[in-house]
Amino acid sequence: MDEDGVAETISLAARRLASPAFTSLFRQGMALIDETAAYLDGEGRTASRGLARGVLAAYAQQSLQLSTRLMQLASWLLLRRAVLEGDMSEESALRESARIDLDGPRRDLDQEAELPAQLAALVRRSHELQRQIVKLDAALRAPAETAGLRPNDVAGQIGKLRSAFERH
Repeated sequence: MDEDGVAETISLAARRLASPAFTSLFRQGMALIDETAAYLDGEGRTASRGLARGVLAAYAQQSLQLSTRLMQLASWLLLRRAVLEGDMSEESALRESARIDLDGPRRDLDQEAELPAQLAALVRRSHELQRQIVKLDAALRAPAETAGLRPNDVAGQIGKLRSAFERH
């Protein structure tokens, strides 16, 4: 409730960022980045040597897109964490996050089907992480009316009670 007793809107997206759910999403994203880097530098490099030419092209394209996608997602996660830790303002984070391509290139399921199983699993997990972040980012950017947010009815009632008691 604001100073005038008017009910304020509660942003569920902003609350999620300040919750353990965001911490979990952040850790999940960073772990996926580490796991992907380890795979591409180790087992993936070895596995790619034995691939047929067409599959090798799909492997190269998908691993590049995967790396790029994860870099974009990591940038977004790090911006949001900086806001939570007070190192950056919300306005600065929104401005900076506008430079991040959360959508990326269209998904190519045919190519993904050709990939070694471990790389295909990393690609799928990265798309799931991307889906969660895109949804959260959209909720943060949406004005209260379009985000389906309503004024906090409880806070409004408390404000009315406070006003009534202050008059007597």
